[in-house]
Amino acid sequence: MKTLKGIFFGLALVLFTACEYEGRPYYDDFDDSILGSVFEVKGDFTTQNNFRLSYEFPKNFILYDSDVVLVYMLWEQTTNQYGKKRDVWRLMPQTIMLENGVLQYNFDYTKRDVRIFLDGTVDFTTLLPAETKDQVFRIVVLPADYAINKSIDLTDYSLLMKSLNISAGSISKTNLTVSDPVQ
Repeated sequence: MKTLKGIFFGLALVLFTACEYEGRPYYDDFDDSILGSVFEVKGDFTTQNNFRLSYEFPKNFILYDSDVVLVYMLWEQTTNQYGKKRDVWRLMPQTIMLENGVLQYNFDYTKRDVRIFLDGTVDFTTLLPAETKDQVFRIVVLPADYAINKSIDLTDYSLLMKSLNISAGSISKTNLTVSDPVQ
């Protein structure tokens, strides 16, 4: 009986040591303990870029079919009671009713890129610089299992970043220009 237990234990030990962890297969320079990734893009909506910004994911980043891509827009900056500036982020799409029509900030994505664009009934050439210039967005990529967790409010950017344990300093930032590819 001891021999049978020993053989069973040895076989189990060999099977378990032969298994490999198959987490998100980022490349060597990524830590696969990270639950999500965040990319910040800044740009201007102009006639030259057809009022859209395009961000291509880094070559060493893999977006899975099951991943969820969210885009947040820096809506405003407020000052807290101690005089410290706070960013206010809103989950897109965001729709604004203007006197001369409707303006919507929206996005779509593929496995390679995210496109952020203006939509609506308003003539985009009549928009104020505050509505088109120096716009900042954060692209958040989450595994589907994490995104569908009912206890996470995806509309609250600050709480989402806290739950992902991502600090502002670890966010990849890119300034987009008119010469960047628009797809």
